[in-house]
Amino acid sequence: MSQPFDLDLLTELTETSGVPGYEDRIRALVEREFEESVDRVRIDAMGNVVGTIEGESDYSVAVAAHMDEIGFMVKHVAGDDDGFGFLQLDALGGWDARVLKAQRVTIHTDDGDLPAVIGSPPPHTLDEEERSKTPEVDDVYVDTGLPKDDLEERVSVGDLVTMDQSTERVGETVTGKALDDRVCLFAMLEAARRIENPDVTIHFCATVQEEVGLRGAKALGVDVDPDLAIALDVTIANDVPGFEAAEHVTRLGDGAAIKLKDGSVITSPKVHRRLRSVSEDEDIDHQLEILPAGGTDTAGFQNTRGAKPVGALSIPTRYLHTVTEMAHVDDVAATIDLLAAFLESETGEHDYRY
Repeated sequence: MSQPFDLDLLTELTETSGVPGYEDRIRALVEREFEESVDRVRIDAMGNVVGTIEGESDYSVAVAAHMDEIGFMVKHVAGDDDGFGFLQLDALGGWDARVLKAQRVTIHTDDGDLPAVIGSPPPHTLDEEERSKTPEVDDVYVDTGLPKDDLEERVSVGDLVTMDQSTERVGETVTGKALDDRVCLFAMLEAARRIENPDVTIHFCATVQEEVGLRGAKALGVDVDPDLAIALDVTIANDVPGFEAAEHVTRLGDGAAIKLKDGSVITSPKVHRRLRSVSEDEDIDHQLEILPAGGTDTAGFQNTRGAKPVGALSIPTRYLHTVTEMAHVDDVAATIDLLAAFLESETGEHDYRY
């Protein structure tokens, strides 16, 4: 099987943990990767990382991909005083609790990482009502295999919990946890390597706290104040059994997705038309995305400090917000190619206004 990009770096990004507000480990990787590809790097008070390549003009473009993954914060240590302890969780981001049972997790404590599992009672011990109940995050408990006294010594309220999953090449795809949005963060880092002597100044923005309300992007919309913003995120690919063609949104293997709208933004028509033009000129596979719900950092830049033209590229991804998210390797490569080609051809002279 061909490997059109650096799978080792993508694996490192996806398998490293970083929930909203606590993106430290990912931030360190982004800083490392920016060392040789940008002119300067800064980190703001929220933890957003901005790597800037200076252009020939004052016109500036912001490119954004978020660093955070959905996860949890410990809210309570439960259990009998003379028995085993169990952790109850508060969600950081949008979880479907149905996918959580019988999963391995990692608890991030001040004294280091602690392996654990999310428990799931045997189905034959549940009555019909219990089996048919739709679970909530409040129903989930984490089992560390430790007595309650020991657990209280090692884990505190406020400690973080992330899913534990490896990233693997599966057929023509790559699968693992946190492809949302590390696969797009990866695409942004790879595109930054290709940019040399651009006509415009480019700010590559690795944002924080997207999964809890686009918070990092909103702050950068003020601080960076670009003339144009392009956000990268994953999008739904329901091209699997059980969905009609009109429900697919995107399809794996059909190329980079050029966003027309989602639940938070309608992209600027002249921006998405130029993205299409570049992809056609460069013979890069692409498809159009209309996402009925959900939001991305694109919206964080559009009107945070006055009106801004915005566009967005998405990587089609199956099984979003699970530990087996799946993207096609050719779509990842196409997204890198299209982003780099768009940025290299941006002169600051295109009029994206209505």
